[in-house]
Amino acid sequence: MLENERYGEAMQLLQFLLQCQGQEQKHYDEWSALLQWLEAAFPQYMNQAPDAAEPDDEDISEDEIARRHLRSKLEEDAGYGDKLLRMAMNEPLSEQTMLALEQLSYLDQPEIDEALIRWLKEAKLHPLLQFRVVQTLRKRGHEGTITFSRGDMKAEIEVESVPLQPNEFPEPIIRILERVADQTEVHEPTLFYFAQELWSQFVMAVYGTGDYRSMLTDDDSLLDIWAAALHQAVSETLSGGSGEEEIRAMYGITDTMRFRYEQAYRSVKQFAATGMSGS
Repeated sequence: MLENERYGEAMQLLQFLLQCQGQEQKHYDEWSALLQWLEAAFPQYMNQAPDAAEPDDEDISEDEIARRHLRSKLEEDAGYGDKLLRMAMNEPLSEQTMLALEQLSYLDQPEIDEALIRWLKEAKLHPLLQFRVVQTLRKRGHEGTITFSRGDMKAEIEVESVPLQPNEFPEPIIRILERVADQTEVHEPTLFYFAQELWSQFVMAVYGTGDYRSMLTDDDSLLDIWAAALHQAVSETLSGGSGEEEIRAMYGITDTMRFRYEQAYRSVKQFAATGMSGS
């Protein structure tokens, strides 16, 4: 909800949850803290009904509203940009981290780019957070190639080409998931749901690495390899069973493709095992 900038709706949901009874006190404390932060960071969305249009601002984009709000925050507090940077860099990974990065997208301060790039290169960040940081740099209009470590791999990313939405990823990335859909969507809808979720996270986590570049091909056999690896990793996670030979047969993975398949499978499986706790 927050990633889609539905801040008004998020505030309303939190207000509703705070009125509910029977939850643990720590949940109310967390909801209240997040609501207070949202109200302070995005006052323009307070008391806004879902999908309600602002008649006076109907020709103004949400980006422009966000920029105006941040300009007013900077007029009140010249150090607001530094506070957002500290919140993004020093707080535990959470919705507030992502919201701080979102706000940093709209601040016209060149030193923010330098700080984010230095953070990427020097800190040991989770791959998904690295991807969000590079997305922030793209939104800020930064251009050029950034190279940094991603676990044992090196990521080399052209900032202006970073996808901001799932449908902006290259066609081969989408086609790999479509292959899994062909095999699972009807008869194993639960497996396909988890495959979608895992693939979305995985491609962001490996973006810019050798694994990612190996997917950008017109070679159908390589797409089949990644599709089979994804299917196998999710199948094992859900059922604990193997069924590897059957799955390889579904995607036409021959003995000559076996080595590449094993490499792809290990990459997906490792990410699935570590999740947000990995580095």
